[in-house]
This record gives sequence, C-alpha cells and structure tokens, in this order.
Amino acid sequence: MDDTLIQLRVKQITFEAERINSYTLHAVGDGELPAFTAGAHIDLHLGNGMVRSYSLLNDSRERHRYVVGIKHDAASRGGSTFVHTALKAGDVVRATAPRNNFTFDEGNHPSVFIAGGIGITPILSMLRRAVALQRPWQLHYASRTRCDAPFLEDIARLAHDGQGHSNILFDHEPGGAPLDLGAITAGAPPEAHLYCCGPLPMLTAFETAVANRARPTVHVEYFSPKAAAATDGGFEVRLEKSGRTITVQAGQSILNALLDAGIAVSYACGEGTCGTCETKVLDGIPDHRDVYLDDAEHAANKQVMICCSGSKTPLLVLDI
Repeated sequence: MDDTLIQLRVKQITFEAERINSYTLHAVGDGELPAFTAGAHIDLHLGNGMVRSYSLLNDSRERHRYVVGIKHDAASRGGSTFVHTALKAGDVVRATAPRNNFTFDEGNHPSVFIAGGIGITPILSMLRRAVALQRPWQLHYASRTRCDAPFLEDIARLAHDGQGHSNILFDHEPGGAPLDLGAITAGAPPEAHLYCCGPLPMLTAFETAVANRARPTVHVEYFSPKAAAATDGGFEVRLEKSGRTITVQAGQSILNALLDAGIAVSYACGEGTCGTCETKVLDGIPDHRDVYLDDAEHAANKQVMICCSGSKTPLLVLDI
C-alpha cells in the first residue's frame, strides 16, 4: 500500500440531483486532513483499481472533511459507476493530498464564474472563499433541467450571505436558452477574473469568447480531453535517472510503454486532465495532448503529461 495516500472513510452520501451524489469523506480516526485551496481536487483510488480525480466543493477552511460531488456518467469508463453502485457509507478509500490547477485568485477584484452541470463542483469552493473574503462575484450556471442541477440551495445561500449574484438557466426546459458566453465575458470588467468549468463545448466557446482578455485573468478547468491521446509511437524515451531507453510502439502511449517495461510511474486519469503524471522534459519536443498545462507551458516544452502526449522528435529524454 502506498503510505503517501490518505485513508478516508465515507461518512455520508447525499443525493443532490439526478445521477449526482455528494460524498463526505473524513480521515480514518477523524484526524485533521491536509489543507486545500479553493478549486483543488483529490485523486480517489477506487476499489476496482481505477484512480479518478474529483473536485473539492466544501469550504477550504475546513480541515475535518473533504466533500466531492460525483455524477454517474452514462459513458463512464468505470469510475463513476463504481462510486455510485459499490461505494457505501463506512467504506474506506485512499486518496492523494489535494492539488490545485484551477486556483481562485484572492485579489481585491470581482470574479465571474461560469459553470455547466457537474462543473459547478470546483466553482462552489470558490464561491465559499469569495464570500469569506467579502469579494463581489457573479455566477452563470447552466443545467439541462432543474432536476439535473445540484447544489442550488447552496448557491442561493451563498448569494444571500455574500456580495454575489447568480444567473441560473435550464436550457432543456420550456423557454430555456443556453448561456450567452459572448455577452457575459464582454460585460465583465477588465480587472475581473473569469472562471469556467463544464462540458467541452462550453469550455471551447468560453476560450473563444475570452481570446482577447489578459490571460492571467482567465481560468479554465477541463474534466475531459480536447484531443485524442498520441498513440502513433515510433520514437524512443530515454530515462535519464535510470539510464534506460524505451521504445514507444504504435498503439502505445508513453505511459503504457513505461508500464509495460516494468517502470513504476505515478498516474491517475489517463487523459491529461489531472496532472498526476506530469514529468520533466530534459531534451526533445513533446507532442502535447493534455489540458492541464497552459499554452505557455506547452510552448516551453519543459513538462509533459506522459499518459496522453507523444513526441515530435525521435528521442524524448525524461527526468525519470
């Protein structure tokens, strides 16, 4: 067993919306948990051998619990199905300490949050933080129907307690309409920070709408990849620390090639969304396929997500 993982007990499971439950997790023994910041996630190591990343939605000041919201995805690769059908109150699961690649900027400026469906989960922790800091905020939240929308009571309470305003649309109900991302982003003050998390089409439209904004004010969280994993193969990976050279064959990712060679590396999502397999590049040019690194980091070619990315050069030298 990996001693670096946290042992968490499922304290409570709550129905939040159609096919969406929240899971309240306490440390085994009810000790204090590692601190986290708004927008963070943990990687749950599930009993079926899978590892999945889930955003923490509770108040980041809390140290006694983590709360995640998980949707039972009809296209599940096994993670959400296992959680919804097999995980019970009282069960113990293992998790990584929280990590954050969707950080809430706590500066004295307004924040504009845009969320779709289960994408509300990391946004909720940010709303709680904005209320705690007495910062002004707007939330634009889209769901198919009211029955599909979790945490509506939490949103209403936060808007009442803080300096916030929520605009909630149900685009599959009579008279419903999708969020006008162009109007929302155009109406945001230049100093405002914008955050978006939701389905891929929403994120693509958001990225287009904010193309002319200052990049430090734009924050995006992806739950799914934008591009297929690089599996063309036909290159070698040299592992600088071990001195080994591994050939990545057609049909393999770098991760698969390393695992097949018996090399232990950390990974979780397998899609380039969580950042667990981030690896330092010493030489060569990666073929980036992840949504974890930003454009500047892709251009720098100093890091690579080995679960989904390939190589544009015949040799890629990694700090492994």
